[in-house]
Amino acid sequence: MNIKEDFLTITPKGLYCKYGDFYIDPAEPVTMAVISHAHADHAVSGNENVYCTEATAAFMQLRYAKNAAKVFNIAAYHTPFTIGGVKITFISAGHMLGSAQVLMEYDGVQYLYTGDYKLQPDETCEPIDWIKADVLITESTFADPAILHPDPVEEIKKLNDIRLNIMLGAYGLGKSQRLIRLINQHAPEKKVLVHHRIMPINAVYEKMGYSPGKYELYSRKLMKEQGGYVYIVPPFTFDSYINAKGVKRLFASGWKNLQVNQNDTLYISDHVDWNDILQSIERIGPKQVWTLHGNGAHLKKHFGDDIFVKILN
Repeated sequence: MNIKEDFLTITPKGLYCKYGDFYIDPAEPVTMAVISHAHADHAVSGNENVYCTEATAAFMQLRYAKNAAKVFNIAAYHTPFTIGGVKITFISAGHMLGSAQVLMEYDGVQYLYTGDYKLQPDETCEPIDWIKADVLITESTFADPAILHPDPVEEIKKLNDIRLNIMLGAYGLGKSQRLIRLINQHAPEKKVLVHHRIMPINAVYEKMGYSPGKYELYSRKLMKEQGGYVYIVPPFTFDSYINAKGVKRLFASGWKNLQVNQNDTLYISDHVDWNDILQSIERIGPKQVWTLHGNGAHLKKHFGDDIFVKILN
């Protein structure tokens, strides 16, 4: 087996595959871009040719309008296409609606780029799918044995014990829809209000058959009442209301530094934790693991000589 150590390289424009002459989730506009999902740190505007899923294209068009891309090439999961001699297949990543792992096959070797992914159940997106690969290129955002994500259902149930209205900070795309669904199911006495910028994102989810559940557009009048409201707002709005009165402020994230109360935390992450990464490696069965977007040192130490681990960033 001829694994090419230079199959993917880090460049100023992002992760580059010279064997197919394309970029994966480029940081700057490029001629040929394969986009794993629509979060802004993976999907920039201005690319000429974008290959992605239907949902990713819809979110990019919503955010960037005419600057989203010159040409969108839409591919369904498990439907191969070819760029420059590299066979590519999208595999569901479970991170958010439309998120995809990118399976690349070249010269008899399978390289699987995870993008952002999660194993936890989430009814607002396609569940993660599994496939074998020779090389796993995994995000390592939380690749630390000390970081283990709690059960999101138990986390969301904490809202039931909070009597004040809640201002809940969350990223508008992906996280907010997941929270709406979780609150509907596990804190049903709460009434969900959403910021106006989240409404068109919800509309895309609903159009694609992944309704987040019951919610209303934010109303200042409603939030002045103590009616069990949970107002979901994007980070920029959340930060601008640091001194808001009559509400409990929470931020839903896997990051400790984004928690705003010592006693009331909401650890809900859309990324894999340490145990999830180990489970993924076991299921995918790679001969090599390459790490991105975090610290791969813990994985390198954990596997020692058993699996070759290369830290790309």
